Amino acid sequence: MAGPLPDRSRLFLLAACLLGGLGVALGAFGAHGLKKMLDPRLLEVYETAVLYQFLHAFALLAVGLWIRQTGASRPLNLAGLLWIGGIVLFSGSLYLYVLSGIHMLAFVTPFGGMLLILGWIAAGWAAWQRPATR
Repeated sequence: MAGPLPDRSRLFLLAACLLGGLGVALGAFGAHGLKKMLDPRLLEVYETAVLYQFLHAFALLAVGLWIRQTGASRPLNLAGLLWIGGIVLFSGSLYLYVLSGIHMLAFVTPFGGMLLILGWIAAGWAAWQRPATR
């Protein structure tokens, strides 16, 4: 018999804050430090990485708060972990690709995107399992 599920709300809330703050820093770096140095297409790739990082940092924040409100569940824990991994692989690979010029890094990006998608599916699964209480 499995024990109680770990409450990962603290992990997800801290990750959301760190990734959100890092998103601001990386966005500012792109807008001010890289704008004149990069080809416009590469700058667009960089901005996509920042956008997806921000969107999923907010999603992590929501999952952390959701867990605090309703308790831990397998799909909520899975959603948060998938989003953390997805941010690292998706946004991280794009940042490294743009800054290093190593084209092979772009092959990691779809795996990160798949993790992000699976995180949304897991969040939907959590919503389906838990009807709203009043």
